[in-house]
Amino acid sequence: MWLRIYAIVIKELRQLSRDRMTFGMIVMIPLVQLMLFGYAINTDARHLPAGLVNLSQSTYAPRIVAAMQASQVVDFKYHYANTVEAEAAITRGEVKAVLYLPADLASRIVRHAQASVTGGNSASSTQPLADSSIQPVGQWLVDGTDTVVAATIKTLRQMPLNEVLDKPLVTSVPSFEVVQYFNPEQRSVVNIVPGLLGVILTMTMVMFTSAAIVREREQGNMEFLITTPVRPIELMLGKILPYVLVGLIQVTLILSAGYFIFGVPFRGGIDSMALASMLFICASLTLGLVISTIAKTQLQSMQLTIFILLPSILLSGFMFPYEAMPEAAQWIAEALPATHFMRMSRAIVLRDAAVIDLSLDALWLLAFTCIGLLVASLRFNKRLD
Repeated sequence: MWLRIYAIVIKELRQLSRDRMTFGMIVMIPLVQLMLFGYAINTDARHLPAGLVNLSQSTYAPRIVAAMQASQVVDFKYHYANTVEAEAAITRGEVKAVLYLPADLASRIVRHAQASVTGGNSASSTQPLADSSIQPVGQWLVDGTDTVVAATIKTLRQMPLNEVLDKPLVTSVPSFEVVQYFNPEQRSVVNIVPGLLGVILTMTMVMFTSAAIVREREQGNMEFLITTPVRPIELMLGKILPYVLVGLIQVTLILSAGYFIFGVPFRGGIDSMALASMLFICASLTLGLVISTIAKTQLQSMQLTIFILLPSILLSGFMFPYEAMPEAAQWIAEALPATHFMRMSRAIVLRDAAVIDLSLDALWLLAFTCIGLLVASLRFNKRLD
């Protein structure tokens, strides 16, 4: 009995060693997961892209900006003339937050300093003075759809003004007011439901087509395809078009359930969401077709699909802030369709953005679809070998 078991074990090991694709997955999948979780995934949001609306002419403004930059939480990459431009930038997803410094910045800081002196000299008070009549020095306009980013910006509302005034303050009045757009209640489900669109569509669309060509070969249908006048590009289009309808049905189900069950608002236009979904569905389906032309068996196609799904989900910004990832991980994320659709779905559903506002992401998905169809067509040969 043991000799027979030993013979089967040796046979399986030899077969595994000859299957380069499976052997590669055995090595690559744990390494990719280790690199993603250990290097790329980071829950501490740092260097968030931010904007600045500076209406003050005082010398305090540059000091405040420098102090904010020194915290390494935000990087001021854009300057806007007014809050209208700032709100439009947040809607487009250009920045995550905007610091607004009013024209009376100097007088507000002086009032904070006077409150500090009054509170410090009060003999009957052992606590810092909290005067409700004192206005905050400035405001943070924040994209509240990302709860992690919003919570990180909130840490700056109590930023001390010691570095600005070169003396300690004891007032407990918050230095800055935080205004959260689109999700003031900070409900995590508001951020999760639009993100689930990208995750579910990635899983289903890639899986549907990753075994399309391999299945034809294993079921013996390749002989029939060889005898037909069907061209490779026609076969690729015929393989993905039925699943486009399936994907749109899934989008409708997810958004409807999110709206009626979880109360997730739908602020964008249906036409924008349909176009964005169509672009992403086509991109995911063509990615599956490319995998199908590479794999030799359905098992290999499933292995390659898992290999693609892991970074697509983890690096897309669904679970972890995109801005917190290292630059190398962000480059990988930008090459994956899920990252672009994640930004588009949240912007359209939650921030009432239009596709024209997200033109770079839309054009990238369109280009990915065209290139994927071309690659799959070139790799497909109407031959049994």
